[in-house]
Amino acid sequence: MEWYEALVLGIVQGLTEFLPVSSSGHIEIGKALFGISGGENLYFSIVVHGATVLSTIVVLRKEILKLFSGLFKFKMNEETNYILKIGVSMIPVAVVGLLFKDVVESLFDGSAMWFIGAMLLITALLLWFTHIFKAKEKSMSYGHAFIIGIAQAIAVIPGISRSGATIATGLLLGNKKEEVAKFSFLMVLIPILGENFLDLVSGSFTNNASLSSSSLLIGFVSAFVVGLLACSFM
Repeated sequence: MEWYEALVLGIVQGLTEFLPVSSSGHIEIGKALFGISGGENLYFSIVVHGATVLSTIVVLRKEILKLFSGLFKFKMNEETNYILKIGVSMIPVAVVGLLFKDVVESLFDGSAMWFIGAMLLITALLLWFTHIFKAKEKSMSYGHAFIIGIAQAIAVIPGISRSGATIATGLLLGNKKEEVAKFSFLMVLIPILGENFLDLVSGSFTNNASLSSSSLLIGFVSAFVVGLLACSFM
């Protein structure tokens, strides 16, 4: 991977992670255009996703600190309740990650462009539904959190937008747009950080694809900076 390819893909990741257009789908399209191999494909995806997670943490740091402050009061309060809902939302993606890890990784190893295109159309259709069907406004429940978590698990498929699927699902359930958007950005932090940590501990997080350190650094920095700007304006 050349440095300019890493730069472009990092920018694409940073922009599309916070838009309901599937960052993974657009990254796969970009890699196909650049002719990037499967090994480079998966490893680079992990790095740039880590960058946008970091940018999310920076932008939402006040909300995150508030949640932890409430949690460490060691009593059931609004913050503890919110964290428990995030925990419930993580169950579906944890099941997919533990039981179907190889299947998920294979999706990032040369997925056909027609398949990614079809998934992008499904994402667009789901977003369109949110403008057609207006549910009665409700507060987010544990059941809602679990259903939104199912949407996140389905969104491991390249072309299905994670933010689009989770936010659209929340809106169809009657949740407020601002509430479900914040929940969507926060609920992804632990799964991605947890996956990267497990890969690091197990030794599987190694650069077997011969990606240069400069390409990885450029991809990471560009994804982080652009992600920082995109998340700030959301």
